[in-house]
This record gives sequence, C-alpha cells and structure tokens, in this order.
Amino acid sequence: MPVSLITDLVGAGVPVTLICVAADQPWAVPSGVVAALAWTGVQLFRSRYAARAIGESRGTLPVLHDWCVLLGVLAVAHATAGARLRAPLCLAALLPALLLTLVCRKAVYRHLASVRHRAQAVIKVLVVGEPAAADDVTAHLAARTDHPYVVVGAVPVGQGPFTAGIRTGARLAATVAHSAAEDADLVVRAVHRLGADLVLVVPGAALSGERLRRLSWGLHDAGVELFVAPGLVEVSVKRLETASAGGMSLLRVAPPVREGVQPLLKEVLDRGTAALGLLVLAPVLLVVAAAVKASSPGPVFYLHERVGRAGQPFVMWKFRTMRVGADRQKSALVEDNEHDGPMFKMRRDPRVTRVGHWLRRTSLDELPQLVNVLKGDMSLVGPRPPLADEVAQYTPVERRRLTVRPGMTGLWQISGRSDLSWDETIQLDLSYVDNWSFTSDVDVMARTFRAVVDGRGAY
Repeated sequence: MPVSLITDLVGAGVPVTLICVAADQPWAVPSGVVAALAWTGVQLFRSRYAARAIGESRGTLPVLHDWCVLLGVLAVAHATAGARLRAPLCLAALLPALLLTLVCRKAVYRHLASVRHRAQAVIKVLVVGEPAAADDVTAHLAARTDHPYVVVGAVPVGQGPFTAGIRTGARLAATVAHSAAEDADLVVRAVHRLGADLVLVVPGAALSGERLRRLSWGLHDAGVELFVAPGLVEVSVKRLETASAGGMSLLRVAPPVREGVQPLLKEVLDRGTAALGLLVLAPVLLVVAAAVKASSPGPVFYLHERVGRAGQPFVMWKFRTMRVGADRQKSALVEDNEHDGPMFKMRRDPRVTRVGHWLRRTSLDELPQLVNVLKGDMSLVGPRPPLADEVAQYTPVERRRLTVRPGMTGLWQISGRSDLSWDETIQLDLSYVDNWSFTSDVDVMARTFRAVVDGRGAY
C-alpha cells in the first residue's frame, strides 16, 4: 500500500504543479496538492489500497474509471472555487496520474505474483466447513496464484476425512449440542493459533441459518473478518447482486450476456475494426506476404478448417508459417508435444520456417484473421479457435466454449498463450464465455498489445 499511495500522490501532484508553473497559472502548488489529495481520495473511497485489492490484475478499465471519477470531483471543486483554469491544460496535467498508476499497478501485480510463490505478501485464511466442501475450496485456492489468499488451516464441521493436507484442530460438531458461542470460541482460538487474517466459511447442511448467524456474531465481536463462499466458481462479481427476502440474504447470479445492446456493440466493433484494420494494415500485409513467399515455396496463406460458434466449421486465414505438407508430419511429432490436453504445441517445431518463427513471435501471422472477423466467423475477442480433432475430445464442460464466436485474441493470449496448461486455457475460455462484456472486450484488446510486444508463450 505505501508504494501505491506515494505513487498516486506524486503522480497526480507533481505533474499538475509543474504544468501549472510552466503555463504561468496561479495557485500552481495548491492545485497540485488538491489534485494529489483528490486522486488518493478517489482510490481510498473505491478501496484500491485494501490488502485484498493491492496487486490484483484488474486491467486498464477500472483505473480509467477511477480517473474519470477524479475528473468529475475536480470539475466540481473547480466550479465551486470559481477558478479559471483551461480545460485542455487540466486534462494534460492529470494524464500522468493515469499513466503512472497503470504502470505502478502492473509492476505491483507482477512483484506480488512473484513473491506469492514463496508464500509472502499473502492473506492467511482459516476455512470452516464440512470436510468435503472445505477440501474443494482449499484445493481451488491452492490451484491459482492470481489472488492473495492462502489457506493456513481448517476447522472441519462434522466427521469425515479432510485430505487437503493443511493443519486442522478441533472439529465443530455436526449438530449444535452445546452453546452456539462455543463454535465461535473454537474458531477464534484457531485463528489466533494459526495467525489467520480472516475466516472463510463454506456453508452446508451442518453450518447454515441460525448457527451461521451466531458464528458471525462471535467472530465479529472478536474482531475477526468473515467471508462466506457461496460455491460459485468463475463467475464475475459484476454478475452478482445481493437481495433479501424475509430477512434471508440472497445472491442473484445474472445470466451471461447473449442479447441486447452489448452484443450489438460487439458486432459493430468487430466488423468496423476488421474493415479499418485491413485497409490501414494493407502495406504491412503486403510486406509480410512477400516475406512468406520468399522464405519457402508454397502459398502465402494457410487456410485451415476450425470450429466456430455452435460447432459450425469455418475456414480460418493465417499467413503460412510452416513448410508445405506440415500437417502430414504432425503424427510423427506427437510424442514431442509439449502441451497437455488435445492441443498440439512445440516450442521448437521443426516444421516452422525462419520467417514463420518471427511471424509467430510478433503474432503477425494472425492478421489475415481480420477477414474471418469481417465475415462474421470470428470475433476480435473470444476463445481460441479450436481444431476439429480437438473438439472431438471435448467433455460437455469444454464444449461450452463453443457458445460464442472464437476470437483473434482473448484471455488466453494476454495470460501466457502456449505457456498455459490445457486446464488453464479451458478455465480462461469458460470464464470469458460466462462473464464477457463490451467493456471487458475493450480491456482485453488494450492488454493484447502488451502481450504481443512481450511475446511470452508465442511459438
């Protein structure tokens, strides 16, 4: 938190002061102080400095949203004070705050992602619940490193094996055969013994309703933070709404966006950007085409059948990166596959040409897919377009990724591309299918540029 706080103070205050001084504006230093305090105030109000929020990969749009709130706050303050500052000057002075915050958040996220592998900078969690359910939650948290939560122990409810391999102490009885206060006392003692920062309750038949309410009383009275796991996975918080019926708390899960304004906006963005991209990038496409033609004999484009939305096949366009006849050599290289699951990937595939390696590293080989986007076979953002033999091996869960159009880019590309395991790729695709929105598509497109420049996982 101190690093982010200082960065926000300096990033907003110093540029405003310097630009106002350079433009010979009155009250330069007070303007910088107000801008710095307003920016950090917006961040505090939106809980950006909370321990569980620091270092989360939130993307570009939340920071941009905070910056727009800052503009509104300062506009009100400007009008109230009766100041006469020029609007373009104010925007230019505040822009460094946005850019520096984006850079800082990304650096903090990478640093924390690194140290969390060594169990540092984490939030310690004590899980309370029936053994099977608590096992599932513990395993889910342990399987990912893009969050700060680490389970340090558990208090099982009722009998049954607890196989997660973490510390457990006394158990809560399956039924309340004693004072309800004893539940809270036992859990609080476990919190202090293990040094946990919060309690994560997994409700079940043995721990719900009145018993859960009394446990929450005891934990809150002891100053222990309480979280409740509803059992949902890969559901964006944007789709969750809280409600109440007769004093009972309810959690509404909004359905995935399939119709309305947002799909229409996505369609307009896809077709419009594809048409403009083909027009603007025409010189680049010609240069790449000439390089492919000169590198090895064969066609410039590689046309291959892929599976699209609802399982419908389509022909996907790419610049050819392999020698002619490479498909027939795939069977001889199956044992060298470096990817788990049905997808085939080799870091040093002998079939790839010298120019092809460079095209894959820069993702230029995928530019002809703008034709597929323009035709409506693909989208700019979506799941990776699969091969027919991959789809043939899909489970019913994996087939859900076919409910939307495949994309030129997606969560899989900005998260590591070929370096991801098959399970990680599927989880990212399913998360996109269920939680996509127009704004999230814009965010993925913005982050794709950095992923392409970085080149990680591109081979």
